[in-house]
Amino acid sequence: MSNLVNKLVIVGGGSSGWMTALYLNKWYNENEKTVDITLIESADIGTIGVGEATVHTLRHFFNILGIDENELLKKTNGTLKTGIMFRNWMKPVDGKTHEYFHPFETQPQIGKMDISLSWLLSERYKNERFDQSTCLSSHLIKHNKSPKLMGSAMFDGCVPYGYHLDATLMSRFLREKAVNEGVTHIVTTVKDAVIEEGNIVEVITEDGCIRGDMFIDCTGFRSLLIDKLKENNWQSFEDALPCNKAVAIQTTYPENIAPKPYTAATALTNGWAWEIDLVGRRGNGYVYDGDRITKEQAEEELLAHIGEGVEAIKTTHLDMKIGCRKEFWVGNCIAIGLSGGFIEPLESTGLHLIDLSARLLSTHKPYKDTHQSVKDSYNKLMNNFYGSLKDFIVLHYCITDRDDTEFWKEAQQTAQYSGDLASKLELWRHKYCEKMDLVGSESVLFSENNYRWILYGMNYFPELSDNINLDEAKASFDFINEHANKTAGVALTHVDFLQSLAR
Repeated sequence: MSNLVNKLVIVGGGSSGWMTALYLNKWYNENEKTVDITLIESADIGTIGVGEATVHTLRHFFNILGIDENELLKKTNGTLKTGIMFRNWMKPVDGKTHEYFHPFETQPQIGKMDISLSWLLSERYKNERFDQSTCLSSHLIKHNKSPKLMGSAMFDGCVPYGYHLDATLMSRFLREKAVNEGVTHIVTTVKDAVIEEGNIVEVITEDGCIRGDMFIDCTGFRSLLIDKLKENNWQSFEDALPCNKAVAIQTTYPENIAPKPYTAATALTNGWAWEIDLVGRRGNGYVYDGDRITKEQAEEELLAHIGEGVEAIKTTHLDMKIGCRKEFWVGNCIAIGLSGGFIEPLESTGLHLIDLSARLLSTHKPYKDTHQSVKDSYNKLMNNFYGSLKDFIVLHYCITDRDDTEFWKEAQQTAQYSGDLASKLELWRHKYCEKMDLVGSESVLFSENNYRWILYGMNYFPELSDNINLDEAKASFDFINEHANKTAGVALTHVDFLQSLAR
């Protein structure tokens, strides 16, 4: 333990900096202080702060840190999220906009046959969406119910859930927690770094130099530290994921509209629009291909999508760097957050990747003379995580049947740029998607369950000719429906849950 780093310096605040600081402080200093953790944050360089939707695993991250869930939600104007409603990702049918829901649930196992195979063979897709047949969350959101029951414990609910959080407020909240628990907070601007023999010795700030044994780069797309250590250390994903810009507009709510317990992702002409409901305001954004339309055109299209009856509070334009590092850990520096990589926020994986990076770093303990094999392991795993997440996001685009713009026509060809996704899609034309098909995927988040929500939500069905007992299949789906209706009947409405936090 004596060779463990004495001083760990995190450069950059925001979600990545403060989440990493809190987690590593918990890991190294919970019982006794063994590592001095310092976070340097500039007062002049703000966070992107357009709002954050999360996946359900963030509950466990906050729970491990000992954070009070109710306090988290109150301090961040947060709401609950049971999944994502995708709209307009396929052609309309009979004039009706196509939609499907991607919940955080796994499909239940009822009876002898896999429930998804049973759904396909019994041709329930002719009358009901896959999510409506096989999960509780679809029934909850139908009635604007939350995943919370009366008396539900913190971080627990009748279905898995994530959050919608105000990113700026969350950073402040986490900063307060970290400082109270012993993390040193320095407000200054880092200008440069001193490199000796492939390692950072100190960073140069407006107020002097700060030395450290290990440095974590949380400076966002600027990548202030990691780029000093290694050139040509970036791999772009823009061939597979061409959306490289976004415009975000915060608005008031339309009259008599309450926050939804889910995120909405609506496909537009050259990308897609998010809708994230917080307490007091709504976050809207358009992720688009900046090589096809201008910022002005994107903003105009987003405003048309938002519609009338609301007031714009704040508008932000963003340039996004789509891809990830070849090496996240170089010398004594690790890139976490946007400085390490970015995959468009379609499935809300940004905070998940920060969580994953911090956890992985805690198990690959940073010593003063960390062996290269440890760094190689960290880099390999992080590349696998980003690569498999890229495949899953590309899935949403490449199986569309939309051909109304060149963007959507070309989106259908993107599987060729995404590992072995094309071969898997060919396989899933002839068999249903199951766990063994994804062996070797390192997502640790998206499993065969998630692939099924997307595949079958977007009408990507295999050609099957197996026999099925229709009476047994009906009994299974009747059981799911009955259980879902009972659960929805006792679940708190989203509004009631949010109001309970203020009491």
